[in-house]
This record gives sequence, C-alpha cells and structure tokens, in this order.
Amino acid sequence: MATAYWKRDGEAALAEDTSEAAPATSFWKAGHAPTLIAAFLYFDLAFMVWVLLGPLAPEISKTLGLTPAEKGLMVAVPTLAGALLRVVNGLLVDRIGPKRSGAISQLIVIVGLFTAWFVGVNSFGGTLALGVILGFAGASFAIALPLASRWYPAEHQGKAMGLAGMGNSGTVLASLFAPMLAKTFGWNAVLGLACIPLSVVLVVYLILAKDAPNQPPPRKLVDYFGPLKQADAWWLMGFYAVTFGGFVGLAASLPIYFTDQFGLTSITAGYCTAGCVFAGSLVRPMGGALADRIGGVKALMMVYAVAAVALVGVAQAHSLPGALGMFVLAMLALGTGNGSVFQLVPQRFQAEIGVMTGLVGMAGGIGGFYLASSLGLAKQMTGSFAPGFLIFAGLAVAAQAGVALVKTRWRANWKTGARI
Repeated sequence: MATAYWKRDGEAALAEDTSEAAPATSFWKAGHAPTLIAAFLYFDLAFMVWVLLGPLAPEISKTLGLTPAEKGLMVAVPTLAGALLRVVNGLLVDRIGPKRSGAISQLIVIVGLFTAWFVGVNSFGGTLALGVILGFAGASFAIALPLASRWYPAEHQGKAMGLAGMGNSGTVLASLFAPMLAKTFGWNAVLGLACIPLSVVLVVYLILAKDAPNQPPPRKLVDYFGPLKQADAWWLMGFYAVTFGGFVGLAASLPIYFTDQFGLTSITAGYCTAGCVFAGSLVRPMGGALADRIGGVKALMMVYAVAAVALVGVAQAHSLPGALGMFVLAMLALGTGNGSVFQLVPQRFQAEIGVMTGLVGMAGGIGGFYLASSLGLAKQMTGSFAPGFLIFAGLAVAAQAGVALVKTRWRANWKTGARI
C-alpha cells in the first residue's frame, strides 16, 4: 500500500511499501513549523477558555447558590458541548480546510464571551448557556490536530500530534489566572478579559497557519461516517474517552474538589489544579514520542495501569499532599495516553484523519462530561467524591483489557511505517 506525505516545499514524497520506505527525515524538516506553532497557540487559548468555568466555579457557586450537582453539571456542559461540536468541526475541516474552520470557531467564542460579559450571567441556566458557547473552544481539538498532522509523515505523527495537542496546557492558564482575576475584578469580568488574548492569538493564527497541500477533496456527507462502520474506530474512541476524558474531567473538577474537600481558597485551589494539569499537558508530546518509539499499544497498556492505581489512590487519600501526589501521577499517565492514542489514529485512518479526529475527540469529551458530572453527583448523594474516582479507575482497567484484546490483530493487519 502506497503512503504519501508532503515536504515543506510542497513536493510529494512517495514510498511504495513500508519495506521500501524513504529514509527518515528530521522532524523539524519534515513538516511546516509555522503551522505547527499556530495550531498549538490556537489550541492553547481555546482550551484556556473551554475549562474557564472550572476555576471560576467556587466564586460562581457563592454568587448563585449552586448545589454540588449543579456545580458538577455547570463545569461538565462545556465538555459535552465541545464533544458534540468536534464532529461538526471534523466535517467542516474536511470540507473547507482546518485554517478557515479554526477562524470561524474562534470568532464564535470571542463574540460569545464578550456578550456574556456585557449582558452578565445571573442564573444557573445562564451558566449552562455560556457552557454551550465555550463548547466551540473545546471543539478546536478537531481543527488544530488535522491542521498540524497533514504536514507530517507517519514516523513523526506522534510528535506532531503531541506538540499540537500540548495546547491542553491552556487549562493551566485558566487555573492560574482566572481565580486571581475573579478576586480582583469579579468573576463576570474574567469573561470579558479572556477576549483579549483570544483576539491576539487569532491574528497570529491567521498569519502563521497554512493548510497542507494534500487537503482531501470534499465527499458526500454520508461518507464522513464511514469509519463508524469499522470496529477500530470505536476502539480508538473508547480508549480516548478514558485518557482525555480523565484529563479534561479532572481539569474542570479539581478546583471544586480542592475547595470542597480541603477548604482551600479559590486561588490556592487554582494553584493546585494548575500543577496537576501542567503535568498532564507537558507529557502529551512525550506520550506521542514514546508511542513512536515503542508503539502506541504498549504505551497505552502502561498508561491505563498507572492511571487506575492513581485514581484509586485519590479515592483513599485523606490529606492534601497525598491527594495532590496521586492527581499528578494520574495526570501524567492520562496526558501520556492522549499522545499515545493519537499516534495510532493516523496509522489506521490517515485518509479520514479530519473526521476521525472529530469522532475520537468527541468520545474524549463525553468521557470528560461523565467524570465531571459524576463527581458532583457522587458528592451530593454520598457526601464523598470517592465513588466517582473509583468508577473511573474501573474504566481505565476495562480500557487496558480492550487494548490487550485488539493489539495482536492491529499489529498483523495495519500497514504502516510506524510502530503500533
């Protein structure tokens, strides 16, 4: 089976088989660095505002008098909206290209945040409506990754997807700065202030980003859902529902957990959350590079084992240092898993990478919605967050069993120049 990619100068490079593959090219010469940088910046700021309600949740809850379940739902709605909109963005990417799709999505978020600041958010229903708008920021995942991925050959997919996906670190910015700004100016003002960096990055994105020359031609709408007829698509979606779902669910919920469980101020809880999220974001490209080296399957087997142990540890932790240590370990594992899953996706679905990014990303967002909302429900129904963490640990064990079930068939049947 022939495989093709595009060098930086636009000249096609073709290898007839994995046995006759062209010599490896260094990562920074293989693709288009300005587009990779633009994809990272766009993704980073989009993620910052996607989880913005999490760091603001303690202050919003005081103002609006929310119950634990309402707080959990409030921070989970942007995750669910982002999950569903990722499919829409996946379709848009394959029809008009990732660059224009990203510009449209960013404008919607900026206008939505500005309107929420100008009008004001004064009810629980208002926070849910804002959460739907923030979902467009979460849907940036289905744009940033194809934007970067299409420039790189198979042997560098893990690193390219990992670096672009390191935009997860935007959640660190939200955790660090949103609580402090809310204390100084009020939490509603933070919504308007967020429009400033979003607008700056949009300009940079429009200047640097460039669609790869191997943009596939538009297809019939029904064709975009062809991958769902194949079991491999569902497996990859399920694996990402655990890794990314765990990452974003924790990123949105930790400010609530730290304030409710240990009585921390919103600012201190933000610092603790930022430390956990930074760990998970930092290792995403390392997860992609690790998967390039040892194979995505082997990397995921290790990831799920560590994540399950860490989440069980969180459920049993009774002190802040103990809980913080377990959260950092869980985020390191889940962040590595995010990069590992997206090392595998292009190996199996290169021709459908746009829509598959949307579908897999949607599954990850649904996993995050489940975790964030279930933690709020667990707290309200049992008085403890522990049941929510234990159930998600069980899902990590189930995902590890799934990887073990499919790994032999994948290695035998997938024809690719990268490790599986």
